Amino acid sequence: MIKEKEFYRAEDLAKLLDVNIMTIYRYIKAKRLKAYKIGREFRIDKNEFNNFLNSVKTK
Repeated sequence: MIKEKEFYRAEDLAKLLDVNIMTIYRYIKAKRLKAYKIGREFRIDKNEFNNFLNSVKTK
């Protein structure tokens, strides 16, 4: 059985992180956050988002 991946939309992440959506787009453009572009929307894999959060976590 194939497990389906879970994705966030850029809008979802902006709300979740309480930032402007342009911030998410800048992270994607700067390749800090990996995303798939489907049509006119970006989709971010849940695991990629968790990796991003770990990379920006303060110690």
